[in-house]
Amino acid sequence: MKFSLENKSAVVTGGGSGIGQAICIALAAQGAIVHILELQASSAVDTIKSIENIGGKANVYSCNVAKGGEVKKAFESIMVEGPIDILINNAGIAHIGNLENTNEEDLDRLYEVNIKGVYNCMHAGISSLKDKGGVIINMASIASSVGINDRFAYSMTKGAVLTMTYSVAKDYLNYGIRCNCISPGRVHTPFVDGFIKKNYPGKEKEMFEKLSKTQPIGRMGKPEEIANMALYLCSDEASFITGTNFSIDGGFTTLNGS
Repeated sequence: MKFSLENKSAVVTGGGSGIGQAICIALAAQGAIVHILELQASSAVDTIKSIENIGGKANVYSCNVAKGGEVKKAFESIMVEGPIDILINNAGIAHIGNLENTNEEDLDRLYEVNIKGVYNCMHAGISSLKDKGGVIINMASIASSVGINDRFAYSMTKGAVLTMTYSVAKDYLNYGIRCNCISPGRVHTPFVDGFIKKNYPGKEKEMFEKLSKTQPIGRMGKPEEIANMALYLCSDEASFITGTNFSIDGGFTTLNGS
């Protein structure tokens, strides 16, 4: 069976909803045992239920990825069952603002989760991955590669995720560890719906259509589409791929100027 992850141990951060949830379900459907790290374990109830409904296996651990001690404890609990094979750093937070209306607290908050959180998880998991090789996937963004209006702090953090990916891919080649990142464009998740409702009350439909059309393909992505790319990169079918950034953006980064 292509893309089999039978009996692989996968750690996914932020797996309670949206893209993270879709990734967890996709991996479990191919046989992986999924360990979900969420700020609150209750956030992953629906993900666990969906995985169990397809006969998969999953666990959830309460963990703030910005706190190194909590991350270390969670990874130690996971590795009691054996080494990990896959780490997907999906947890992240957003911020809207340019340089002038991004304050120091905003910058620190995004750094703690989007940069330090990725570092903490890779740092905690790398020794286990070195034992027999494995896969790391970091969720970056198109904002790591092109300029996006009012995304100063967010772009900064996703740029760091991209370059951390390149560094880890280079440093751990000889250990059989493949490290890649995925850079989604705008994906239709509950976060997007909440953002539109909060910032454009009464104009939800109009704004949804406007945001959808910013992708040349004419729509937002689906979480499952991002998850399918993650599944491929985790599988042996992608064994020749490392140190690469995959944009899944409906043509946003390459076609918007044409």
